[in-house]
Amino acid sequence: MTAPPAERRLVSSGSPFEQTFGYSRAVVSGDEVHIAGTTGYDYAAMTMPEDPAEQTRNIYATFAAVLKDAGGSLADIVRLRTYVTDLGYCEPTLKVQGEVFGAIRPAGTIVVVSALLRPEMKVEIEADARLNRRE
Repeated sequence: MTAPPAERRLVSSGSPFEQTFGYSRAVVSGDEVHIAGTTGYDYAAMTMPEDPAEQTRNIYATFAAVLKDAGGSLADIVRLRTYVTDLGYCEPTLKVQGEVFGAIRPAGTIVVVSALLRPEMKVEIEADARLNRRE
């Protein structure tokens, strides 16, 4: 006998891109939360800072809001995948990651790519979380 399928719930950040491009900011399936690639927009104002570190801070603020809506927090993140458009953006992006996740220390990857969807996008990060994770 197989287990019943886990509940699947969609979580939005309020970004207009989600509806237009047909995706969810996050999908909650059972105790797992899969957060889509997120760029540094302040979705309330639809503005993007120039600085890659500030873009990264906005991304983690979006993650925090999404995880709160899903019933969790940044402490539940177990995996980060970071994409930057210039090798020089790695250090500022990773320094912010260290500030936010120094005690949590999820598994992480950073990759330099040639471009993201729009030229103002310098950093994009996706994440996976496990709710109610215990150390």
